[in-house]
Amino acid sequence: MSSNQAPMNPVLERALAASAAGNAAEAIALFQQAALEQPASGVPHFLLGAEYATLGQVDLAEQSFSQAVLLAPEWAIPRYQLGLLQFSAGRASTALLTWQPLLALGEESPLPHWVRGFAALAGDAFDQARAHFEAGLERNTEHPPMSADIRLVLGRLDALAQNAVAPVPAAPPAETEQPDEEAAHVLLSNYQQQGPVH
Repeated sequence: MSSNQAPMNPVLERALAASAAGNAAEAIALFQQAALEQPASGVPHFLLGAEYATLGQVDLAEQSFSQAVLLAPEWAIPRYQLGLLQFSAGRASTALLTWQPLLALGEESPLPHWVRGFAALAGDAFDQARAHFEAGLERNTEHPPMSADIRLVLGRLDALAQNAVAPVPAAPPAETEQPDEEAAHVLLSNYQQQGPVH
């Protein structure tokens, strides 16, 4: 954690309590207050972004994660989450640029492995992607929710593989713009429209 991340203050503690109690409006207001009180800290922005992401407010989540990365560029978790939002929104190239510094973290960290997994996914190298994702899972001992996200991706890859070996209809409906196996993947349907990213 970087020097930009001050110890937890009472406002952030109240915000986290409000979030845990399901009071999103109060939590957001308190995270915003904490950000004003700690203008050099990325922590309030990161937590605010997580709250927005939980609510499905992706644009606001991305703004908050971006601010956290600007204030604490060496803090890996907000950078990873920002890239994940960008990748999921179909902006694989942007995500890979956001993630680029994470590749220097070392082999013991799960994040470089996951970044390589998403890079392989963006290039349609599904077997390679799976190997990288699984290597990251083996190394992640600190952030179980992040592993849950990766397991979801692996589950979608499994569905994709099953659809790929299923019999193909002789005459698919004309209105279908993408193959079913693309639509089966939570991320593929967005980023594949842009073509592989290398």
